Amino acid sequence: MILTKEYIAKRVHELYWEKDINCAGTALICLSELFEIAVEPQTLWSAVGLHGAGGYRAQCGLVEGALMFIGIYLHILGKTDAEIISACYHFASDFDNTFGSLRCLELRPTGFSENDPPHMCENLSCNAIEFAYLYIREITKS
Repeated sequence: MILTKEYIAKRVHELYWEKDINCAGTALICLSELFEIAVEPQTLWSAVGLHGAGGYRAQCGLVEGALMFIGIYLHILGKTDAEIISACYHFASDFDNTFGSLRCLELRPTGFSENDPPHMCENLSCNAIEFAYLYIREITKS
């Protein structure tokens, strides 16, 4: 697990600071790499505006990216739509219980301000992606 934590921290930092990829895309990329599942470019393009609903400060992009990956991965594993919907529901519930919200506005360390430094959710991102990774591992183990 330590290697996974280190991998996530390193990858999140690279994707944020070197590629300027948002939280949703970063979650999607990290999870796809951890589970060794290719993600099509169009899927990554669809995540471009999912950082708090395009900055509207609504649902957290870390949640959205994880939900997108759950849909992709469980579909590949042959799960039904009903099973995928249930897994997404339970992920959202568990995330909310663990982190205290699903809303970007409430999860950001200091809320929002024009003077915010870039990538201020880096630590939260690492924790949320590790949480998603463990959740997906747990629901897919046989």
